[in-house]
Formats: sequence, C-alpha cells, structure tokens
Amino acid sequence: MNTQKGFTLIELMIVIAIIGILAAVALPAYQDYTVKAKASEVLLAASACRTNISEVYQSSTTLPTADNWGCEVTDPTKYVKSVSTTYQGTIIVTAANALTAAAGKKIAMVPLAASGAQAVAGTPVSEWKCGPVPGNDAMPKKYLPGTCQATITAAEIKASA
Repeated sequence: MNTQKGFTLIELMIVIAIIGILAAVALPAYQDYTVKAKASEVLLAASACRTNISEVYQSSTTLPTADNWGCEVTDPTKYVKSVSTTYQGTIIVTAANALTAAAGKKIAMVPLAASGAQAVAGTPVSEWKCGPVPGNDAMPKKYLPGTCQATITAAEIKASA
C-alpha cells in the first residue's frame, strides 16, 4: 500500500494566497511605522528647544524676538530641516526631505501657563501643547505620538508682536 505524504497543489495555493493577503495588509502599516519612528526625531529636536524657552520665561520679564531664543537651527539632522521660534516661544520644527512621506511638514510646541493660557514672561511654563501646525504644512497626525496630537491654532503661532 502506497501512502502519499506532502501538500496538494490546492493547499499550497491557499497558503500562498494567505501570505499575500497578510503582506498586503502589513506592508503599508510597516511603512507608516517607520515614518513615525523617523518623525520622532523631528519631535526630539523641538524638545531640545523647550529647556531654553522655559528658562527664559521663568527668569526674564521681557521675551526675545522671533528666532532669537538661542535654540534655532537649520539642517541639524537627516530628518530635521529646521527649528524656529516665534516671539511667544512657540517652537516650529520642519521635517527634512529625507522624511519623504512627511517632507516639509511641521510640528508646533506652544508654551502654556498653569491656567492653560499662553505663558507670560516672568512666570514658569507649566506645560507644552504639541501638535501639527494648522494648514497645509501640518504633519499628519498618524506620524505623531499620542502626546503630540493637540490642535494648534493659528493664533498660538503668531509670528510677531
């Protein structure tokens, strides 16, 4: 008596179809995950600037002008194009072209007082509001961590006094 061992052609085709479906679902999710990991470097660049701004708010009665907070940079890393600031200390970080899915997109971090309003010179910054800038330059929320999903308004990103 001969018994056959192995898979039939139909069983192999079903396995290949299942693998194909799993790959079709997993590949876009993986690509978003890698962009999100690279976008964390953009957020990290903004975080480095928070210390300077917090110190100035707490120790000074007048605020510097836009881009004079001492933490602005251009092309600091592969994924960060620039870090700039407004006269109110709002940090705006622009993603570099190497971050292809989010090239040129921006994140903002706004300093807030204990009341939740815009921070005031001479008082400590109690928290930071983080999220994509308003408009077409906004970093897609799917690439940002949960702590950086706030809605930033145009009024919070004033360019001059």
